[in-house]
Formats: sequence, structure tokens, C-alpha cells
Amino acid sequence: MTTVQVINPATEQVVATVESIDIAQTDAAIERAAAAAVSWREVAPGDRARLLRRFAAAVDAELEELARLEVANSGHTIGNARWEAGNVRDVLDYCAGMPERLLGNQIPVPGGVDITFCEPLGVVGVIVPWNFPMPIAGWGFAPALAAGNTVVLKPAELTPLTAIRLGQLALEAGLPRDVFQVLPGKGAVVGQRFVTHPAVRKVVFTGSTEVGREIMAGCARQVKRVTLELGGKSANIVFADADLASAAASAPGGVFDNAGQDCCARSRILVQRRVFDKFLELLEPAVRAVRVGDPAAESTEMGPLISAAHRERVAGFVDGSTTVAYTGTMPSGPGFWYPPTVVLPGSASERIATEEIFGPIVAVLPFEDEAEAIALANATDYGLSGSIWTRDVGRALRVSRAVESGNLSVNSHASVRYWTPFGGFKQSGLGRELGPDAARAFTETKNVFIATE
Repeated sequence: MTTVQVINPATEQVVATVESIDIAQTDAAIERAAAAAVSWREVAPGDRARLLRRFAAAVDAELEELARLEVANSGHTIGNARWEAGNVRDVLDYCAGMPERLLGNQIPVPGGVDITFCEPLGVVGVIVPWNFPMPIAGWGFAPALAAGNTVVLKPAELTPLTAIRLGQLALEAGLPRDVFQVLPGKGAVVGQRFVTHPAVRKVVFTGSTEVGREIMAGCARQVKRVTLELGGKSANIVFADADLASAAASAPGGVFDNAGQDCCARSRILVQRRVFDKFLELLEPAVRAVRVGDPAAESTEMGPLISAAHRERVAGFVDGSTTVAYTGTMPSGPGFWYPPTVVLPGSASERIATEEIFGPIVAVLPFEDEAEAIALANATDYGLSGSIWTRDVGRALRVSRAVESGNLSVNSHASVRYWTPFGGFKQSGLGRELGPDAARAFTETKNVFIATE
């Protein structure tokens, strides 16, 4: 049996040892899920809805336990971790309304009646990243279960603990055994088997664009359905007519939340040139005020990076040629810390302004006018999220329509609401999660014609 030690990134101490599932165990789990899918799809929609609501209630009852577990495993601040556990509960509650609302259509045709059905796919494989282990798991398994599918879920090797607990809570809530299984293990073993096993009818993956390409290529061999949420290099566009004080005060939260380990992080701040210097002045105290430290402390606003290797990667973006405007603080001693950092690239084509850093580093760049702001925002392979700060409603709508991104906020940095669709343009992904049509993405449309003549 192979095991993996789970490390607390704030203390560098081992918090748990988890068994790593092998190929044989993965195959056995998938086969059990396929067998369970036959009966799960036949569960009456109202009964399926009630089970999901019981699952949501079980999560709610253990919300603080789940949050504390995430703090220890992922280094998330306790405030963020509570929101993340609450998001799982809320997504389950929201998706519990879907089984009874997966409606087909009656289509007028000559010579008979034509009707459509939303049929579940069967087994869905969900591959979860380490940056938001709880909510992203919920975005995959909740609508899939609501649509009548069974789910096998692979958490990230670094952060399996809350996923394992969610699997236990599903059983405690009364979901039939094998309908929802959590399989901790290596991506090259468990995740790859989701891609190649013919009984897995869809793969939902959140992670890097590089791995997403490999998963998509592997699934193409079986014409297997995929939903991909991948990388980002989101722009925070600040026009001269904006409320500069609010834009500057909120900017750290838009990029340094979760230590910048967020595909939606606004890691490029584009500021209209005539207010560029003023914005930098307003941004400095906001950056220096970010409270970095013990993620279990109620006042902490930013915790550590996930691992020593990831910290080394993030630090590699700042070298002797990088102009650092200012930095925030960070603790000394154990922990994978990196300070909030503001850099001023010499051009928009520099690596630090084009590649996803996935850490607490933000590049600030000037632009002249609306056209240049749009061009700079779109000058990336990614298109996941972003913000637009302006008092001009017409400009807000023009820029929102022109920026190639799946999720935009005006005078705000909010990217995720479980009532609304979430997903990316370009190499930020394929398909949409959340929103009113979330369960439909886990079904196939079946058309039936009944002759009446």
C-alpha cells in the first residue's frame, strides 16, 4: 500500500497520512459506480432531491469541522475556509432543486408526437485541484448527482482531507453506497484512469491548461464528454473616471486572496495613464495592510502557499531585472510564505505580465484609452475572469462585451456565484459549471418520435 503524507503549509508539519489508490482499486471503484448508476438513475426525482438536501444539511452541521480541516490541510484562512464549506452546502441545496426541473420538450411534428428526455450519462469522473478543494469538488459532484449520475472524485494529492470527509458525509446523509466515491491518489494513476476507462462517460477537470490539454486529447479518443476549467491571467481594468479609492482598496483582495492561488486572480492591473501614479499611491497602503500569517487566526487575510516547490516557482518570477514597486509583510520561521508583491513590468509582453503565476504577485501596467485597455486585457491566451472599474455605464457595457472572458465584474471582483454560469474563454477552459443549467451539462438529450397515424 502506498501512502502520502499531508503537510500543513503554515507549519510544515504532517497532519495526516492518506492511502494512495492504485489502478486496480480505481477500476474496482469505477465498476461499482457503473453498477450503482443503474439504480440511481431510477430514483424518483423528488427522492433524489431529498437526499441531496440531507447531504447539504450534513455539510452544514459539520461546517466548522470542514473549515478547520481545510485550514490545516491547505493553509486557507479560516474565514475563507468557512465560506468554502458553506459554498458546498449551498451548491448542494441549489442543485437539489434540479432533479424535478430537468425538463424535456414536446416538439410539433406531422404524423405523431415528438418528445425529448434529459438522460443521465452514467459515471462521471471529477478531478479536483489543490487550490479550492471543497467548492470545486461540489461544483462537479452536486449537479452530476442531481442529474442521476454516479460520481468518482479524485482530490489533489496535496489536499485530500476535506474531500474524504465529504464522501463520509454523503453516506451519513443516506446516499446509496457507491453513488459518490472519493479516490485519493496520483493524477497519473487515478485521474488518467478516469480518462481511459470506458465506463467513465464524462470527465470534469479543474487545473492547469497544460494538463487540461492532455485530458481533452485522451477523452477525444473515446469521444468522451469533458468540462475543463483551466488557467487564467485576469485583468483588473481601472479607468480614470472610476472611484480610485475603492478600486485601490479592493485590488489586494482581487489578487492576493488565497495567496494568489486562484485562476480568477486579477494578476494584471491595467490603469489609465493619467491616474496611474495616483492609483499606485493609493494601492501601496492597501497592500502593506494585508495581514499575512497564521491561517487559523480570525484576523488573518492571507495564508501561505501550498508547498515549498510552489513557493520556489512563484519566487522565480521575480529576479534582478524585475521592478518591484513595494511588498507587504510575511511571517518568519516555518511555513511556505511569500509576501504580497506589486511589480511594474517594462512592457506588457514580459513573462510576469503574460504567464499565470498562481501566487501573490500583481503586475501594474498603464494604458491610454478604452481601445488599448481592451487590447491589453485580451493580449493573453486565457480568458477566465476580470474586473472593470468605471462610473460610465456605457463604457462598462462596451468593455464587458469586448473583453474575451467568461466572467466579468464591474466595480467589483466577485467571480463566482452558484446561481450563475462559470467558465472560461480561449485556453481557460471548455463548458460551464454552476448556474441554472448545471445539471443539464451532465445529461444527453434523447429524442423520441411516436407515430399517431
